[in-house]
Amino acid sequence: MKRVHEPHEKYMARMTAEEEMIASEKQIGGDHYRHFKIMPIEYIAKNKLDFCEGNIVKYISRHRLKNGAEDIKKVIHYAELILELEYGDK
Repeated sequence: MKRVHEPHEKYMARMTAEEEMIASEKQIGGDHYRHFKIMPIEYIAKNKLDFCEGNIVKYISRHRLKNGAEDIKKVIHYAELILELEYGDK
């Protein structure tokens, strides 16, 4: 497969535009969250969700756009962790 190099001017323009973006507007490694009206991180932060709850929101939001069944299994795992850690369920 032949590798196509981006012209320096185009690269510099793209990097400058990305640097000017605020962190909450960036997504590193894909665009699967950009399709949502409310980004998962915004929902998580505004509702002060903890780590496990936040991951549930993240994985349930993206499962159709990224990892399918694997993300659903992660949702289940984090829900089980909440049951175990907060409610003593095994």
